[in-house]
Amino acid sequence: MSIAAIGAVSGLATAVTGVQGTGYATAATPTEAGAGFGSVLTSSLESLQGLQTTSSDLAVKAVTGDLDDVHDYTIAASEAKTALQLTAAVRNKAIEAFTEIMRMQA
Repeated sequence: MSIAAIGAVSGLATAVTGVQGTGYATAATPTEAGAGFGSVLTSSLESLQGLQTTSSDLAVKAVTGDLDDVHDYTIAASEAKTALQLTAAVRNKAIEAFTEIMRMQA
């Protein structure tokens, strides 16, 4: 892979994190904002809660007929489902890591 291709990929990563309107919070690295792991985790969970709330609100609007475009609900529900699956996977990996550390100490 050439150096130019690597530069293009890193530029793409920067562009993707700057996308607005997805509902996902971009987590800053601890050196950038002085935030610890706990605050990053808390903000991610708050973002998940926001996605779930938006999905629920749009579901109610879709059922009552107040929603003009049903695709908005479908997209919001998919985003909330994916974020919840990611959160569960991270939780499971954290539990596995904790269990492994405890097993090494015993």
